[in-house]
Amino acid sequence: MARNTGPKTRISRRYGTLIIGSAKAFERKNYPPGMHGQKGSRRKMSDYALALAEKQKLRHQYGVLERQFRRYFEIATTRRGITGEILLQLLETRVDNIVFRLGFAKTRCGARQMVSHGHVHVNGRKHDVSSANLRPGDKVTIKETPNARRLALRNIEQTQIVNVPDWLAADKDNFSGEVLRIPTRAEINPIVNEQLVVELYSR
Repeated sequence: MARNTGPKTRISRRYGTLIIGSAKAFERKNYPPGMHGQKGSRRKMSDYALALAEKQKLRHQYGVLERQFRRYFEIATTRRGITGEILLQLLETRVDNIVFRLGFAKTRCGARQMVSHGHVHVNGRKHDVSSANLRPGDKVTIKETPNARRLALRNIEQTQIVNVPDWLAADKDNFSGEVLRIPTRAEINPIVNEQLVVELYSR
C-alpha cells in the first residue's frame, strides 16, 4: 500500500494550516519549514501556485497520492452534479475516513492501518481496502477479536468528545456504524477551495 512516510507536521507548516501531524508541534513552529521559515516572508503566489497548494492540502488531508487523487477527479467529472462537491464526497466516503469519522481511530492514518490489518468489516465481511467508497446503507463493524476491539476501545476513549457527523450513525457500544446518506458540502466543511482544484485539473 503506497503512502506518504515523510514528516507530517512539516506538511502542515508548509501550507500554514494544520492538515496532518501533531497540533502541539504545529503550534510551537507555525512558520514555514526551512532555514528561512522564521523570517515570515512569503513570496506572492501566482494563481497556479494557489490552486496547486489547495490541491496538495486536500490530497494530504485524506492521505491520497497523486495518481489516486487524479482518478477520483476523473470519476467526479463523469457524474452529474458539481464536480468539486462530488470529489469531496468521494474522498469523504472512503472506508478509512468513515472509520475515522465514527471515532474508531484517532487519525485517518490510524484508520487506514486498522483497515489494512483486517480489523474492519464492511457489511459483515472482512475488508482491507481502505480506498473503497461506501454507499448509504453500508455498515462498518470492528472485527470481534480482542486485539481489534481493544484498539478500537482505546481510540473511542480518546475521541469521545468528537461529534459523529449526521450522515453517519455510530453504535460505539457494539463497535459499529452505518452510512445513512452521502454528506453535503456543508457537512464536509473542507479546509480548501475545491473549485480551485477543479480549475487546476481543467487547465
